[in-house]
Amino acid sequence: MQHQVRPEACEPVLEVEHLTVGVPGVGAIINDLNLTIRRGEVVALVGESGSGKSMTARSLMRLMPSGISILEGSVRVGGEEVLSLSEDSFNEIRGSRIAMLFQQPHVMLDPTCTVGAQAGEALHVHQHLSAAEEHERVVQLFRDVGIPEPEERMKNYPHQMSGGMAQRVMIAAALSGEPDLLIADEPTTALDVTVQAQILQLLDRKRRENNLSILLITHDLSVVSAIADRVAVMYSGEIVEQGTTDEILHSPKHPYTQSLIHCALLESDESGQLYAIPGNPPELLSKMPGCRFRSRCQVAEKWGHPEICSRVAPPMVEHDGPACCARCWVGASDDMQAQAIKICQSATEETS
Repeated sequence: MQHQVRPEACEPVLEVEHLTVGVPGVGAIINDLNLTIRRGEVVALVGESGSGKSMTARSLMRLMPSGISILEGSVRVGGEEVLSLSEDSFNEIRGSRIAMLFQQPHVMLDPTCTVGAQAGEALHVHQHLSAAEEHERVVQLFRDVGIPEPEERMKNYPHQMSGGMAQRVMIAAALSGEPDLLIADEPTTALDVTVQAQILQLLDRKRRENNLSILLITHDLSVVSAIADRVAVMYSGEIVEQGTTDEILHSPKHPYTQSLIHCALLESDESGQLYAIPGNPPELLSKMPGCRFRSRCQVAEKWGHPEICSRVAPPMVEHDGPACCARCWVGASDDMQAQAIKICQSATEETS
């Protein structure tokens, strides 16, 4: 199902540079995030639960929970910097140029309103249609996303819709403003396998028809392989690897990505037990030197300079060009490793 896009030939729809999100005066939840999505491209943001994927999505939509702020960085949508916009100005973008599809549609849909009224809300806000025009547009949207008997279904309340149908309503609502970018946060969670495939096919069709860009938030690598052009792997609030889907799934460079794939393939370790990543990720707000994956990394133990991993934060290291990179000292150049060793030696001398 993957769409063979040529990223270098397409203009960026979303450009994120050095985005840091957290609690002011306490620490960062998302740290120095860099990400570009081009027109018609699907980029998957993958990682374990609690890695910061959904917080990243909410930050891009400026929908963070109370007490959490964007501390620094830049977010451009269609070349326009949006973090500096007033809330009223950003509301003009939210739902029209950039939209979000949330997980668990039955939780997000208002149980007291018909699904037709909810799907038409963005039309009412952004396109100022008459009641008759809005009704006809919602009917067309429902028909377009595969909801049968759309005129009748519009009158339903969320509890009268199956999980798959409720998600189709959410997709119709998200696409009603004809956005350039759709952020889809775990869009197939809690759906059975058949319905998952249908939802992915629907998203892929809308991408092709509308040249829609999609940021797909997921922990499911089978979903990634089905639809994504590129993948960004997130661990403990940081992107630790980026590359094409084929590169990430078949030739991962970061030890965390390698471990994720071992788990997804249900591989066994040397003792015959199913492979599991040892330990637990650090708390997102915790401050720690070095690599945040260090305590769980089995590659570091076999490497010649594990003290670097514990003391010096690794840089993003390019592999086969800037589009493929991993945040790991093991793949860094000799010069970069030598500089890190000097930093460790200086720190040791200062504490001795």
